[in-house]
Amino acid sequence: MTHFPPPVPRPAPVDVVLPCLDEAAALPWVLARIPAGWRAIVVDNGSADGSAEVARGLGATVVSEPRRGFGAACHAGLLAADADIVCFCDCDASLDPALLTPFVDAVRDGTSDLVLGRRRPQGRGAWPAHARAGNAVLARMLRRRTGLRLHDLGPLRAARRTALLGLGLTDRRSGYPLQMVVRAADAGWRVEEREVPYRPRTGRSKVTGTWRGTWHAVRDMRAVLQQPPFAPCTEETAR
Repeated sequence: MTHFPPPVPRPAPVDVVLPCLDEAAALPWVLARIPAGWRAIVVDNGSADGSAEVARGLGATVVSEPRRGFGAACHAGLLAADADIVCFCDCDASLDPALLTPFVDAVRDGTSDLVLGRRRPQGRGAWPAHARAGNAVLARMLRRRTGLRLHDLGPLRAARRTALLGLGLTDRRSGYPLQMVVRAADAGWRVEEREVPYRPRTGRSKVTGTWRGTWHAVRDMRAVLQQPPFAPCTEETAR
């Protein structure tokens, strides 16, 4: 009888990075919305509510990132990914990861290098006024810095993994999403945004739910905009 070696598991076609801090209540809905065949990478950023255990129980890959910060969690997920295309999505049920399918199609087809979700609030409390105001100011500053006519710097996005690593992202706090866009523009990427519904989050916001959190996020992002243009780097130096 001929014996054949077991098949080598192939990487998922798409990895979805989900930065997570105390999101146990939102995880079941979020993970149920991941498109079939894609891999969910939940990056636990120090949760105290059992989020990591909930995510594992629902079949997600769980990565631990002890350094606090949205950027730290996102980048840990990017480094853990091995799919050609990597997506990012908040883990609080405010955004539906199923909406990423056309984002991935645009990246795969080569019509865009980076696709961003432009958030459209659905219902009262979905996007506090102070958070929207801060986002609008940053979008105008981004236009002046890069020429990109974007309206939102939201967390729902998709791009190729190797290209993202080549951006050499260094911010590990709230400036990470903006630094990704700025460096993509500096590198000549085709960046587009698509409208997506934005729901009231499940649980308490750690950043934009308060004036103080919004101020810290705006401060981090303004620092990113003041950085000089970057030189592309290799995947290895991005680690």
